Amino acid sequence: MNLSKERMYQAIIEKDSQFEGVFFTAVKTTGIFCRPTCTARKPRIENVEFVFSAKEAFQRGYRPCKVCKPLEHSHQTPAAIRSLLDELTGDPALKFKDADLLDRGLEPNTVRRWFLKNHQMTFHAYQRMYRINSAFKNIQQGQSVTTAAFDSGFDSLSGFGDSFKSIFGFSPAKGKSRQVIDLTRLETPLGTMFACATKEGLCLLEFTDRKMLETEFRMLSKSLNAIIVQGRNEHFALLEKELGEYFAGARKAFSVPIHAVGSDFQNKVWQALQAVPYGETRSYQQQAEMITSPTAIRAVANANGMNKISILVPCHRVVGADGSLTGYGGGIWRKQWLLDMERANK
Repeated sequence: MNLSKERMYQAIIEKDSQFEGVFFTAVKTTGIFCRPTCTARKPRIENVEFVFSAKEAFQRGYRPCKVCKPLEHSHQTPAAIRSLLDELTGDPALKFKDADLLDRGLEPNTVRRWFLKNHQMTFHAYQRMYRINSAFKNIQQGQSVTTAAFDSGFDSLSGFGDSFKSIFGFSPAKGKSRQVIDLTRLETPLGTMFACATKEGLCLLEFTDRKMLETEFRMLSKSLNAIIVQGRNEHFALLEKELGEYFAGARKAFSVPIHAVGSDFQNKVWQALQAVPYGETRSYQQQAEMITSPTAIRAVANANGMNKISILVPCHRVVGADGSLTGYGGGIWRKQWLLDMERANK
């Protein structure tokens, strides 16, 4: 169901927190954009337009409101949805129905829209996927297939087996022999990011709207002969802590272990990226010289484009020879924001 302008305007008048992360209010007369819950004086309906991402707001020439600070965790999970996610984490066998959501004061369509926006699937599909992933992780940790199936809320082994095979492409019995890449979702001031990690370290950190994301997932899975599964990883807590400090301007270097998956040349290029100091930039020519391949400018640029670990491997610090901002997988607007933030906190 699409939201009408009238419904979104009603939401900002009521400061309805259920719409946090769903849209922003862009005010034509002031040139700013706000959260739905902003406490500033409300504009007339004819003076507003509604946008569905910070990127869209920037592209239309709006700047963030100083009152509600929409860039600070712009995709923050609403408290009621966070409660649902926490309960599912504690017990993957739970099955929330629309009636259960209504009992909690949640509008099912609002929850559905939020999950489609942030997870590219409905809430009910998310629950099913989470049950399957939880069962897979338990099998990996030595639990029997039967116990994993019933502990995850499946009513029959045959139904579990069919669902498992349709998602992963192999039977639950073969789950113990497969490598696993853990995946989680992180919220940042510039939007939602996906992180992937192995036991060795972080192997992917990308904004969820990156066009090549699905290709990167496939390449990563193929390179490591592994299945990507949403779940916990020992490196995620440190990553979230250090990213939070970075975006607050309090961290200039990261200690999260990195498991970079690429060719020898690509790894040389990515190591050179990590040597570019915080708050500074380098041209592709200078980066090529750092790896003693001064004529390999195009190859260096291609390797930068294949970098799957944003921010920690800072390809945003590479610019054109004339200082102009060149391509960036997360979007030029994010590249500009990151460079401005680092320069301000250098």
